[in-house]
Amino acid sequence: MLFSESTLRKLNQLTLVASRVRAGAVKGGRRSSRRGSSVEFADYRNYAPGDDLRRLDWNIYARLERPFIKLFEEEEDLAVYILLDGSRSMDWGDGDLHKFRYAQRLAAGLGAIALASGDSLSVGFLQNGRVSAEFGSTRGQAALPRLFSFLENLQPGGITNLDASLQHYALKPRRPGLVILISDLLDAGGYQAGLRPMQGRGHDAALVHVLSPDELDPPFSGDLQLVDIESGQTQDISLDGGLLTLYRERAQAWLHETQAECRRQSVRYLGLTTREPWDQALLLEMRRAGIVK
Repeated sequence: MLFSESTLRKLNQLTLVASRVRAGAVKGGRRSSRRGSSVEFADYRNYAPGDDLRRLDWNIYARLERPFIKLFEEEEDLAVYILLDGSRSMDWGDGDLHKFRYAQRLAAGLGAIALASGDSLSVGFLQNGRVSAEFGSTRGQAALPRLFSFLENLQPGGITNLDASLQHYALKPRRPGLVILISDLLDAGGYQAGLRPMQGRGHDAALVHVLSPDELDPPFSGDLQLVDIESGQTQDISLDGGLLTLYRERAQAWLHETQAECRRQSVRYLGLTTREPWDQALLLEMRRAGIVK
């Protein structure tokens, strides 16, 4: 299991936030901002594993011997799409600081929140310019073990090509919803051209930018040979104090530019390093970024 039962209970109290909640394909457990504040009975739907038994109509069950869930006027589900960068650049760091392991836990936490809220959940694994594995769509907390198993079996590798991967994911018709990309963005080609088609199809977008602390502040100096983890290309450098300062400045400038670009494109942005405890990132930082509430 990717995290403890106590953390899971805390996550179950949260919901994912879309700036405009879309009408769901089926009713769910999410209140629509487009309706009134009263909770009025509207309809029934068939029971699905993971549904809240408190909403089961026991009178109908006694008469028909079939389980039905009561629905209310202001409830609808949200389509949630979590996209996880699986390129080799994510395979960096040790223990709890490992980028891909950290990203897996974030994806698991966000998925758990979606399933607990009755939302429709899909997860795409982005690798080598395409979607190499996909989970869902599904809903209900009964799907949680399958989600964890799917995520735990993923392994990073290959090159980063976020634009191609995102465009490949967008080819399949999908109901408009909330798209959350989890990536280190270490791709010279960028990601914007890949997200735009999704936004054009009515999706909300959020970016969770995960980096290792030593990618922002390298802990070494002297004469070095740098090796690109994906391409294998090498570069000899002499890393002195002046060059190290310049590197830190440019790294911070890149982060600021990424955040500004997200604001321009109406993409919610959350920058994290793996030094930030992953459970705190889920429970606190994502709330501050407006991704969960």
